Amino acid sequence: MVIDYLLNGVQVAATDLTEIVGGLDKTNLLVSVSLIVILTVVSKLRNILDGPGIATAIILGSIVGIMGHWTWLLILLGFLAAGSAATKWRWEEKSEKGFAESEDGHREWSNVVANGGVPGVIAIFAFFNESWDILLPVYGAAIAVAAADTFASEFGCVDPRVRMITTMKRCEPGLNGGWSPNGQIAAFVGAILIAILTWFIGWILQGGTTDGAFTFIAVVTIVGWIGCQIDSVLGATLENRGLIGKGQVNALSIACGSLIAWQWFANIGWPA
Repeated sequence: MVIDYLLNGVQVAATDLTEIVGGLDKTNLLVSVSLIVILTVVSKLRNILDGPGIATAIILGSIVGIMGHWTWLLILLGFLAAGSAATKWRWEEKSEKGFAESEDGHREWSNVVANGGVPGVIAIFAFFNESWDILLPVYGAAIAVAAADTFASEFGCVDPRVRMITTMKRCEPGLNGGWSPNGQIAAFVGAILIAILTWFIGWILQGGTTDGAFTFIAVVTIVGWIGCQIDSVLGATLENRGLIGKGQVNALSIACGSLIAWQWFANIGWPA
């Protein structure tokens, strides 16, 4: 089966950690449901998501938390909080320049699916194979790509030093495929934040050793940054031509980042 093939390839990337038990474990169910309730309340009070966005987040959060692990859901919530803060940074200025994605800074259901769909699929893989420890770095890399892209877009759009990634020629800020120095730095910051969060919450708190910390964080960070560049290339070559939409670009770049992480961790045999 395809799932078995993927897991056989990434097995070498895991340690002998066996304490992580997700899925229908009673503790995992209780904590996951509690986190979903918190997500719903905070999203409503802080205007992070609109109505359909909250409904979609509940469904996706249930998949990630219940089929994956509650720490995975916490990592996703960390991304949601950081992404919301980045979106509302210098909101008035971005809104005036036409860079805002909504009228008041909230995210819609399409954003939730675009950024959380692939992590949800990884959680499903983990559930059917009880491989929560094995797929943790792949999951973290998927979220790191989403964070890198969000940070690059939200912090880089106000930087006038923008060049098209495919030609390196100057272009207008906010154009799909454009990159700026501030955006690149922001992408790295977003990726490393998720990498550290994944290592600490998803690994250390579940009984993992500190061996391989630098490798884990470095690889997830680099994959997150690379995924952001893939997003820009897809935006420049496909989205600008109207062949695919923004959500599809996000999902494809996250999927590519996940595959790169799976191969990378398998090849380096983490931890050594």
